Amino acid sequence: MDSYRGMNREALDRAYNNVAAVPDVAETMADFGRRSAAIYECIGIKRDLAYGEGASQRIDWIPGSRVGAPTLAYIHGGYWQSLSKEKFAHIAAGPLAHGFNVALIEYTLAPEARIGTMVSEIGQAIDFLVAHFEEWGADPTRLCLAGHSAGGHLAACHRNHPGVSLVLCMSGLYDLEPIRLSYLNEKLDLTPAEVAAYSPERHIGAGARTLLTVGSAELSELRRQTAHYASSLRASDESVEEISAPGFNHFTITEMVASPDGAVLDAVVRAFS
Repeated sequence: MDSYRGMNREALDRAYNNVAAVPDVAETMADFGRRSAAIYECIGIKRDLAYGEGASQRIDWIPGSRVGAPTLAYIHGGYWQSLSKEKFAHIAAGPLAHGFNVALIEYTLAPEARIGTMVSEIGQAIDFLVAHFEEWGADPTRLCLAGHSAGGHLAACHRNHPGVSLVLCMSGLYDLEPIRLSYLNEKLDLTPAEVAAYSPERHIGAGARTLLTVGSAELSELRRQTAHYASSLRASDESVEEISAPGFNHFTITEMVASPDGAVLDAVVRAFS
């Protein structure tokens, strides 16, 4: 039986089960849902804009309060196989309070799509946004591609996209090998070749400045993945900043962006000042 860092399948299942590690996750997600519903009442929002032909290839565009504002494009988590942009729209509140535009990106989930398709779809979404920035009055030189959990992985895969000027990864996954060897692979069906091709820490090259954060109350493997990826970026002389998140778990970490005075959002605002 394959193992990873001395962990067998049973140990890996525990090491990556974020839901089991957070007792009040249902209440937290219900709160996110209520706050996300309020976001969809924003004036001027453009919903479900198609960036491709697939049913899930959609973007919600929420305009900021000023012309020429930066944009934060957000990719939701769910281990590439669950949840949706609508479940995490609450994160828009923080950037909107600073005048930012916000784009919420949806993508096709497993098992309908393989990991490579998801990565390609995010690239299509970025291209779509860049093509519309002038029309929507957004600054084309200030796009922060942000993602949480699986979304953090997908954001990291596009550090080198020419339209991306800043990458923000919250509680991301940067090595897919433990995912392949755990219960998460039942729907993903990752192959060793896909792990090699789509693990961001194995493809570090010149790219956008990167912000990384992970909650201190998260599973140790999530914390290790972030620390290792940060070290790998530094070893390649890439610009990276780690932002501490004391007391935050895998779900509440999104508050670091959703809150107008969140430390992670503050780092994004400073980067674009």
